[in-house]
Amino acid sequence: MSSTPLSLRRSRGPVSPDARRRRRTGSLLGLVAWLCGIAFFLPVAWMVLTSFHSETDAATNPPSVGAGLSLHGYQEFFGAGTGVSPWPPLINSLTASVVSTLVVLLLAVPAAYALSIKPVRKWSDVMFFFLSTKMLPLVAGLLPVYLVAQNTGMLDSIWLLVILYTSMNLPIAVWMMRSFLSEVPVEMLEAASIDGAGLHTTLLRIVAPVAMPGIAATALISFIFSWNELLFARVLTGIVAGTSPVFLTGFVTSQGLFLAKVCAAATVISLPVLIAGFAAQDKLVQGLSLGAVK
Repeated sequence: MSSTPLSLRRSRGPVSPDARRRRRTGSLLGLVAWLCGIAFFLPVAWMVLTSFHSETDAATNPPSVGAGLSLHGYQEFFGAGTGVSPWPPLINSLTASVVSTLVVLLLAVPAAYALSIKPVRKWSDVMFFFLSTKMLPLVAGLLPVYLVAQNTGMLDSIWLLVILYTSMNLPIAVWMMRSFLSEVPVEMLEAASIDGAGLHTTLLRIVAPVAMPGIAATALISFIFSWNELLFARVLTGIVAGTSPVFLTGFVTSQGLFLAKVCAAATVISLPVLIAGFAAQDKLVQGLSLGAVK
């Protein structure tokens, strides 16, 4: 006999067709989301698995899933056979990504503050101007940038990449931060103004804590874009300022494609982005969904 009280069973009543339809739709969308997630994750999982195989097992067709594991690819990546160290490119990528991300935040937060909380005149024109800078393909500006860097002696310089990555990520950062700062309660800013808080104090003590999820999301996206950039780094750098994506392309040689070594290199180079995303995943979700639910 059911333990559910009779009054509770009566109050529930029959489930309406609309409710059943919503449940089926929700279940179907959940299944589609899981399938999409698995489809995106499988290549990454396959890359990591292949990185632990020997070159012979990695080159089999069809690939051998149950082959023995080996660290030979990672040993080759860290220079066991070639003597080429991956640390300078990794440090260059980390330096360019972190420094450019910090500069982007220092510039984007005040700009977004002026465009949202303290709107300037014709702010929509300003936002469109920021957006228009992303409409030009990167390859179209490659030759002018190269000539400027050559004439100023900045070729093969990590600071050239910092400047380029800052200019590339600043427009999208301003757009993102404006959306986040628009959600800051105006009452808090008015109270701070009455208490005599200046712009510097308002940004640091009022705006920054409230918009921290948005700042974290903007910083993470800027870091990922900078870390993964290849075109400018490949053309404008050489031995001194080469980044990790440029170093990764060096594993594709005329001798052939060594899958285990390439997968090991790609796995190691992807780790900083994955670690940063995992560490800031809660802030990233909050930041990207800020303002979606009123």
